[in-house]
Amino acid sequence: MKDIAINVDHVSKIYKLYNKPSDRFKEALGIGKKVKRYTEHYDLNDMNFHVKKGECVGIIGTNGAGKSTILKIITGVLNPTSGKVDIEGRISALLELGAGFNQEYSGLENVYLNGTMIGFSREEIDERLNDILEFADIGEFIHQPVKTYSSGMFVRLAFAVAINIDPEILIVDEALSVGDVFFQAKCYKKFEEFKEKGKTILFVSHDLSSIGRYCDRVVLLNKGSKVAEGIPKDMIDLYKKILVGQDTEADYAKSENVDNKTNADVERRQATTAEEKQVVKSDEEKTATKTTSVPEEKMNSNLTLNPNVSAYGNGKAEIVDFAVIDERGNISNSIEKNTKFKIVMRVKFNEDISDPIFAYTIKDLKGTDINGSNTMAEKVNVPAMKKGDIKTITFTQDMYLHSNEYLLSLGVTGFENGDFVVYHRLYDACNIMVISDKTPLGIVDLNSDIVIE
Repeated sequence: MKDIAINVDHVSKIYKLYNKPSDRFKEALGIGKKVKRYTEHYDLNDMNFHVKKGECVGIIGTNGAGKSTILKIITGVLNPTSGKVDIEGRISALLELGAGFNQEYSGLENVYLNGTMIGFSREEIDERLNDILEFADIGEFIHQPVKTYSSGMFVRLAFAVAINIDPEILIVDEALSVGDVFFQAKCYKKFEEFKEKGKTILFVSHDLSSIGRYCDRVVLLNKGSKVAEGIPKDMIDLYKKILVGQDTEADYAKSENVDNKTNADVERRQATTAEEKQVVKSDEEKTATKTTSVPEEKMNSNLTLNPNVSAYGNGKAEIVDFAVIDERGNISNSIEKNTKFKIVMRVKFNEDISDPIFAYTIKDLKGTDINGSNTMAEKVNVPAMKKGDIKTITFTQDMYLHSNEYLLSLGVTGFENGDFVVYHRLYDACNIMVISDKTPLGIVDLNSDIVIE
């Protein structure tokens, strides 16, 4: 397949775990070969995925999911127990920054050492040297032994060497958050340049916002196995379920159908057109926030809802209704910029809960969190809830987001015996369209006041 840069084919990595050191010693000597003195631990179990040339693919998963192991196998640091990896193109990997640096050598000497290890000639390194030194920006320290560097200087040089090699395939493992905020900005800018040049990128990070922003596709791992792969937003939502133990076989089955979806598909599915929106009703009784029983007609019947909303939780509490309310008191998916609006949710409690937390999140269409809050963050005193209670929670705030389409998620969570618990969550329950006659850059308006004298 000429268009495939990385092909991971049935890769497994198994480690032998011994109960005591003597068992390892006996096996090494071949004593009692018929006796199995170890248990097998699968760091990776029959892993399959590929990365197309020019594609940016993210890998996400909990700690111990196998992310670092698969990257080390792809880059040749580890050998698989079974299966194989085929690579088409020269790789530069940002795994453990500074790995291979000689502490006694100067920074400049280490630049040539690392370049040689990657496979470049001295002449090729000479051509890239100015870019490396300019990116690292450590001044005369480049001529000093790296053992005298601060940790910040060390990672700056290591990143500069790796990122300026101009590879065909770039592999990044949690390496874009090194150094101070200004250096991080340089790192992200360089990363974006790689994307614009059509480089193949394999990106591993716990920063879900970066995953959603940069990746064309995401592979989700859990406990050494591939759970699913698809568009970033769907994989991030499934990952969040795994984090709180709320993933199900139905979620995995559903995720198998998202591999070929694009962000345009998400927009068509979740951001419906104005012609499809229902007539907004302005009956004040439907927006009341003091109600103690669920009305026959729900507030959200006046909204355009997501038919594919993702809902989960243990059921001790349930979001039975919600609304987005504009400054005129109307329930509507459309909110004018620079006006006050409300996010309202009505929650029924099916069991006693001592300290519930009520939350909302606004995301863009790629799944990046744009804004959100909750009662714990806002230091709101929430009383204990009894079984059968129905409460209405209202978040009132100003709309400063730019004109665009966004997605609203709602949640009721808490802590039980120190463990985080999800009672009920609604991911991407509906869309919010922000309306404005201004089109500045970015996502939020700082309300510039411009004076020309």
